[in-house]
Amino acid sequence: MTESPASTEELQDLYRELILDHARSPRRFGRLENATHTADGINPLCGDKLKLYLQVDADRRIQDLSFEGSGCAISVASASLLTDTVVGLPVDEAEAFFDVITRRLTEGRVTDVEGIDIDKLKALDGVREFPARVKCATLAWHALHSALNRQSQPATTE
Repeated sequence: MTESPASTEELQDLYRELILDHARSPRRFGRLENATHTADGINPLCGDKLKLYLQVDADRRIQDLSFEGSGCAISVASASLLTDTVVGLPVDEAEAFFDVITRRLTEGRVTDVEGIDIDKLKALDGVREFPARVKCATLAWHALHSALNRQSQPATTE
């Protein structure tokens, strides 16, 4: 079943509102004390900078996470959506989200992956229409991957 043009436009408006809401009121913004994993992220193209803090338990489950930094609305919204999405997940599932989201945005693969619920994250799909902004949307996800793998260099979109 295909969506009518009106419903497609309504869905795009809803996704834009979701992005704006997360950009204006980012979830889990601020430093997380007692973080077990951290990563810096830098997008040299537009100046987005963030630091991701994760608290991973002995069972390799993300108990809590937060971020701080500055950037464009897309970058902040994506980081906020990331925190809402991966808190409580096992590290392996969080890595699967990293893979799915970065492929969706960089390669245009928009197929759903079994076991990965990306409903809210589909709001980021519109960024593909603006190739220069894809790096803004993927920065936090690269930082997540870097933190989970304890990479010492800042995550970058270059």
